[in-house]
Amino acid sequence: MSFKVKFLNQEKEFNEKVRIMDLIDNSDKKIICCRVNNRLKELTYYVDEDCKIEFLTLEDADAGRIYEATARFIAVMAFRKIYPELDIRLSRHVSRATFLQILNKGVSVNKKMRDAIEAEMKRIIDADLPLVRASYDKAEAAEIYKRMGLVDKLEALAYRPESKVHLYECEGYYNYLASRMTPSTGFIKNFKLNLYVPGLILQTPRSECNGEIPEFVDAPTYGRTLQDAHDFAKLVNADTVVKVNEHIHRDGVIDFIQLCEARHNRMLCELGEIIENNDDIKIICIAGPSSSGKTTFANRVRIELMQRGLKPIRISMDDYYLTKDKAPKDEDGNPDLESIEALDIDLFNQNMLDLINGEEVQLPKFDFKLGKRVPGRVLKVGKGEPIIIEGIHALNDRMTCLIPRHQKFKIFIAPQMQINLDNHCPISTVDLRLLRRLVRDKQFRGASAEETIGMWPSVRRGEFKWIYETQEGADFVYNSMLPYELCVMKKYAQPLLEAVDINSEYFPVAERLLRMLKYFDDMPDQWVPCNSLMREFIGGSCYAD
Repeated sequence: MSFKVKFLNQEKEFNEKVRIMDLIDNSDKKIICCRVNNRLKELTYYVDEDCKIEFLTLEDADAGRIYEATARFIAVMAFRKIYPELDIRLSRHVSRATFLQILNKGVSVNKKMRDAIEAEMKRIIDADLPLVRASYDKAEAAEIYKRMGLVDKLEALAYRPESKVHLYECEGYYNYLASRMTPSTGFIKNFKLNLYVPGLILQTPRSECNGEIPEFVDAPTYGRTLQDAHDFAKLVNADTVVKVNEHIHRDGVIDFIQLCEARHNRMLCELGEIIENNDDIKIICIAGPSSSGKTTFANRVRIELMQRGLKPIRISMDDYYLTKDKAPKDEDGNPDLESIEALDIDLFNQNMLDLINGEEVQLPKFDFKLGKRVPGRVLKVGKGEPIIIEGIHALNDRMTCLIPRHQKFKIFIAPQMQINLDNHCPISTVDLRLLRRLVRDKQFRGASAEETIGMWPSVRRGEFKWIYETQEGADFVYNSMLPYELCVMKKYAQPLLEAVDINSEYFPVAERLLRMLKYFDDMPDQWVPCNSLMREFIGGSCYAD
């Protein structure tokens, strides 16, 4: 039976299945992958029914992820070829890059090693070797992993629900990086590999940079936060999915939850001690990307300071919104409420200055039903009453330019996850935040997964524009990630993602998140404390309005 394929503004009819890469001239290898009826597919995929194909380049986020995964495959393969005795762990790191670290004790990365790995990667790429995907039974895959000494991948197989396992083979090397791949190594035309002691930094093109590699920008504060997160994960045996799941079965749910919550409590205690011992601090500024847990965190900071004899006062930046007709417009001509220009910067500055100077101030309150500000509470701040402000622009000095720097204490909050599926497959912190947002939006706003996924790119653009650059100027970085949270989140997020229609444009995102969640065991949430940051997303928070 014949079928029709629509692609590149044309339609062709076929009588037998056809490989997608044979439909086009892709000699320059700019096309990385495609969507077939909105489902993400490799170029080696065969179609045999009516469909519409959309080809994707590096300006598309899905294509960028596939490109990056292929580059990781090649990097690990190069290590295997040149240094077969070394074990490598990959993780997310500064400047939107991948960090390659040697796990063997006493082995340090040096320039000679970097040069050797880069040369081998270029050899593999220049040879344009095919990346052959094949399906294996679990037992067959286990034998391959045993033969290659990939113990971490072997252990993760036990938590894979499917009976089949996909592996990619290249020049006798086998691996699977929890991602689709390019058809061959020659697609990876652009990468950077640099020393970043104690490891290497691998940079690849990013969709938000129009398919180019962003300029490397070191971020010491962010880097230290990631290292601290990794150290803690190692300390409590929670740096892989397997170890997280083992906590549930070996130590019990209550111990694992309390262990993770104790880490948050300790960070709050450290933060409280710093603020308590600095009389100069008048304003505590809290900012971070979407779904970092800012609201719960701000409440817990308030309680922490209260038990130290301080009387913190919370002021919402949302009350300083301009009316929509005065707000800047986004690229679609709609009011851009994430822009700092959507706030009355001058009024906010003046109010904060007056409060710090001990004056009585009539604060505004934004009435979202009326769409305008109305008179709010009258406030006067005394000694030992620091002001807590929280919002995406809280760390932007424009909002507090009248306040001397020594009177401001800046806190950046975000989940910095250092949990891998295995040594070669780091889990994305961005995906963790998206899962949080999916669950929260459903719990409290009745939004579907498609609605949340649909607005996520806009959220991410706002984060790159307004938030991330402020992290390095923070006085304290709070890691809001809880190692147990994906086990709790799974039962909330999974049905939402499974409800996304297979033909939906958002199905590839839902499918990617489900592929990650499936490895985590379920954990009951009845023992999650009511003041836990997790409660902000799953419900049951003692801070709920």
